[in-house]
Amino acid sequence: MSTVINTVAEFECAVATGDYIERWSPLSGVPLVAVDLASGHLSPDSIRKLRLLACPLIGVGHGDADLAAACDLLADDTAELEQLAAAITTSPIAALTLMQLLRATENLPLEAALNMESLAYATLQSGPEFIRWLELPRTPVEVVAATEPPVLISRAGTELEITINRPAQRNAIDVAVRDGLIEALRLAVADSEVTRVTLSGAGKCFSIGGALEEFGSVASAAQAHAIRSVQLPARWLSLCADRTTAYLHSACIGAGIELPAFAARVVAKKNTFIQLPELAMGLIPGAGGCVSIPHRIGRQRTAWLVVSGRRIDATTALQWGLVDELVE
Repeated sequence: MSTVINTVAEFECAVATGDYIERWSPLSGVPLVAVDLASGHLSPDSIRKLRLLACPLIGVGHGDADLAAACDLLADDTAELEQLAAAITTSPIAALTLMQLLRATENLPLEAALNMESLAYATLQSGPEFIRWLELPRTPVEVVAATEPPVLISRAGTELEITINRPAQRNAIDVAVRDGLIEALRLAVADSEVTRVTLSGAGKCFSIGGALEEFGSVASAAQAHAIRSVQLPARWLSLCADRTTAYLHSACIGAGIELPAFAARVVAKKNTFIQLPELAMGLIPGAGGCVSIPHRIGRQRTAWLVVSGRRIDATTALQWGLVDELVE
């Protein structure tokens, strides 16, 4: 695979003639466009039009600061570009949807941004890329019968401790955990005497994210959006985020980082690693991560995390601002 890297002049010409929307899109078979940031300067008028681009725009290398800021994500060199392009080519509709969502929600109020994320996620749930992923063979997940509540709630004075309590499933967030988190967070929101909320995970890791065995189980994408509109833990956490500290350790995958990223303070053990694997499933982060993570690290780094699917370690997360403190 070899991805064409356009010069700024070539890109400017395409924008000026107006054929750039149809030229680069999943429908045209060219699901991304890359531009050499060192090759020139894009006019302000062309930069304003980039939000209409029907695919991810990847800036390669270093150069024009205004164009770099307008790109959806950045690649240091050709090798990194090819890795990003391979992921986009596998799930081009999900990649397009992600970029459009991040562009649109960059300056929206939190609640409106969460609604848009849910609508975008619901769209992809009925799309061919997610359906293809659902049809892939996979090892059945062994469901261990729960003997304790899925979420532990402990109150000591003005402090409320919330602990995800599914260690045998590595704290995968299934419906029971979701509902337990909502119950706990609603309590924090309703009780004005609670001045500090802590969020943590029991066992070997904070959370591996959504329970895969429940993916695709809702009857329709429209119904799934309606459910998220009223039963999304992120909505309640956002209402008490200023009082909340999240404590992370080991795996924080998918919803396992999307949710704690809302907290005013995130403390991570040095063995923490973070990953957003949803694009390979034909999806985007849908537990609030398209809102919480850009708020902390910006639109471009969020897009890079989702498209690359790579893990980042705790040190990188601290440097980026995704966590606020490292501990042993």
